[in-house]
Amino acid sequence: MQDYNGGRTYDDIKKHAETLGPSCSPANIDLCDDAKKADIAKFAAMSAADREKSIEEKEAEMKKTESDFEKFVEGLNKQYKEESEKKDKTLAAIKESGLGLMKSVHKHEATKKAEL
Repeated sequence: MQDYNGGRTYDDIKKHAETLGPSCSPANIDLCDDAKKADIAKFAAMSAADREKSIEEKEAEMKKTESDFEKFVEGLNKQYKEESEKKDKTLAAIKESGLGLMKSVHKHEATKKAEL
């Protein structure tokens, strides 16, 4: 089993499906390279309890990694929201300080000088 990370259109999925077939596994050991065969032999030599324990540890590690990532993204979202609000307030303050009027006066004065 492997994750599919390709496109999501019908044509993308159809193209991927056409490449599917038997793959390396304990049931299809002849399709495995030497490294995978060695891994399968190592895992088969483990007791069922040891395999279960190892599986649980790896799954817990994956769950922690996902959780840590979600916390990281949550922090980024919070930081983004805070900075966005800060930016909006600052821009509003700049505009309220007379920027529009100052630009209007500047343009008007430039026009007056050009007429002379």
